Amino acid sequence: MVFSLTLVTAVLTGIFSVHIAQRLFFPYFWKDLFFFLKVMRWGVRLEFYKRTSKIVTVIDRFVQQAQRIPDKAFLIYEGCTYTYREIEERSNRIARALKCHSPVKRGDTVALLMSNEPDFLCVWFGLNKLGCAVAFLNTNIKSRSLLHCFNSCGAKILVVGEDLLDPLKDVLPNLQEDNISVLAMKQEVSYPGVNCLSDKLEQVSCEPMPAELRVPTSIKDTTLYIFTSGTTGLPKAAVVTHLQSLKGSSGFYIYGGTAEDVIYTPLPLYHSAASLIGIGGTIELGATCVLKKKFSASQFWNDCRKYNVTIFQYIGELCRYLCNQPKTENEKNHKVHMAVGNGLRQDIWKEFHSRFGRIRMCELYGSTEGNLCFMNYIGKIGAVGRSSFFYKLLFKYDLVKYDMAKDEPVRNEHGFCQQVDKGEMGLLLCRINSQSPFFGYAGSKQLTEKKLIRDVFKKGDIYFNTGDLMAEDQENFISFKDRVGDTFRWKGENVATTEVAEVLGLLDFIQEVNVYGVEVPGHEGRAGMAAFIIKPDCVFDGKKMFEIVMAHLPAYARPLFIRIQESMEMTGTFKQLKFCLVKSGFNPATISDLLYYLDYTEKCYLPLTDSIYTSIVSGQRKL
Repeated sequence: MVFSLTLVTAVLTGIFSVHIAQRLFFPYFWKDLFFFLKVMRWGVRLEFYKRTSKIVTVIDRFVQQAQRIPDKAFLIYEGCTYTYREIEERSNRIARALKCHSPVKRGDTVALLMSNEPDFLCVWFGLNKLGCAVAFLNTNIKSRSLLHCFNSCGAKILVVGEDLLDPLKDVLPNLQEDNISVLAMKQEVSYPGVNCLSDKLEQVSCEPMPAELRVPTSIKDTTLYIFTSGTTGLPKAAVVTHLQSLKGSSGFYIYGGTAEDVIYTPLPLYHSAASLIGIGGTIELGATCVLKKKFSASQFWNDCRKYNVTIFQYIGELCRYLCNQPKTENEKNHKVHMAVGNGLRQDIWKEFHSRFGRIRMCELYGSTEGNLCFMNYIGKIGAVGRSSFFYKLLFKYDLVKYDMAKDEPVRNEHGFCQQVDKGEMGLLLCRINSQSPFFGYAGSKQLTEKKLIRDVFKKGDIYFNTGDLMAEDQENFISFKDRVGDTFRWKGENVATTEVAEVLGLLDFIQEVNVYGVEVPGHEGRAGMAAFIIKPDCVFDGKKMFEIVMAHLPAYARPLFIRIQESMEMTGTFKQLKFCLVKSGFNPATISDLLYYLDYTEKCYLPLTDSIYTSIVSGQRKL
């Protein structure tokens, strides 16, 4: 009896000691383990698809949910509710109308230019049901970039939304010259060569399309092209396979979302966050999505209350806009318990919690074309993700030393990269292998090659270059530090500096231009700035430049500040140096060069004075 009691006491003491040790030295063990098990469960499913012919795609999951819960609300848009059955049937009609009244056939790539609306999903799903890949076009892009998008992904058919046909009129002749068929989601059109699609829908059945039309040969078949800015200067068509779509649709599930959740998506559907994570994630859960045509800070919380929203999607800029709204008494009166997104600054994160309650902010890190994703399932403020012991078993990534002045990774005497120490900032690279494939971009192979780094730690290894500087602390939390190269982020969009430079090259008084992004206090990302050398015997024309950038660049890509220089700093290989320009910013008190700023009221670039600068950094003057 005494022995038994002693044994029980020893066992309990041992368990208690292990528990205390775990809490002290491995405080996140159980959260890490449960997260890992969820990821593994999803990974086993994908591995099964890879090894067998039984592939269940995102569109298959939608059809399954429409059969299982046909009368459940799938989409709420501008006060109207659309059930799973209704979206399923309309997408069937669109598929049949396209099959009968257009040149669309299985295997085609079809471009989609539409705003956030129910028919974006119906056309997308309808095309997938025909076995077509869909290229999502950014609704902000101008004519030159638009034509480039068609060339890069090989699309010969365009489906355009009702509200975007008129803005497209100037480029329609160019599309027709390239033999691109244009179909409009309208009952009637007045433009020659443009065919209506909406008027054909009542002529066809809403019965399901034959499933064999949409069956892919491999889980690695392309299902979407999502355009992303890059160092080439024009949008790049990132290849999105069924594998990547399924990975994206797992986000809400892994973070603990359920079928009872109502998800608020105010982000544009042409980006992967809203389409892959938002819509794909809603489908996977069998939940409901509240789709907003355009984000409105003033309407946000009223919408959340009106539709009983429990999860919303965000980018850091969105949360900042919400924090900048006037305070009200009922700010914490809502049912939101979780938010999923990226780019949330620490100060905004804390203010957001203070203003709107302890909503679980689920930061994640990844890119449309990337082969790596970090998820901050712990909720540590300021981290984009966590890399536990379990995570490192699956994903092989490294942070390597980066020379900001030379704009390249540091190599040792043997020509290999060097890992940074814990807490030190480094360039994030992810090894490319069967578990973490990189599918690259459509079009020129050079676009894909530019994102690769070879012979990183040994001869023959290949890594995906994220272009992002990150740091990993002693507790294995990952934080984003900066973006390198020729791309910066402003207003939630990636801006390719070379694309902006090419447009500015249309100005006859510019001899040379260097475009980069500068930090502005109180704003996410970096605002566009351009350093010029003026041609001999020419002068800077602020009005002419205003007209050019307004005509050729979307709002987020327009340079807000101009710096006139006498010479450009170059590397030994004649590459423009941006590091010092970025570091010096746009403060006229510390810069001797002439500075100008974009003034929408005067429709001109005007001299940037000390008082104007003060009003910008204090937030009095809006950018």
